[in-house]
Amino acid sequence: MELFIFARFHVRDGKEGEASAVLRDQAKHVRDEAGCLAIDVFASVRDPHLFYLHSRWIDEAAFNRHAELPRTVQFVQRMKSLIDHPFEATRSSRLD
Repeated sequence: MELFIFARFHVRDGKEGEASAVLRDQAKHVRDEAGCLAIDVFASVRDPHLFYLHSRWIDEAAFNRHAELPRTVQFVQRMKSLIDHPFEATRSSRLD
């Protein structure tokens, strides 16, 4: 079953540029991973501290492989250092 990931990042003051760069770099690499159908990053038009990441995977196993990659672990740690809340990525399925 296709898996959708939603992650929200509210970054600390002064970290907006760094967060944007980290998110864009991660998305660029993830797009080439086996099992990734799509990944995009978004910036809020009303809150300059707020970013989102949305990705689609062929299944949860593909996302689990991605989550264990050193690049992904490093990305999560880096984003944790930039945000002002606990890190959370939501695994979701489409409602038909």
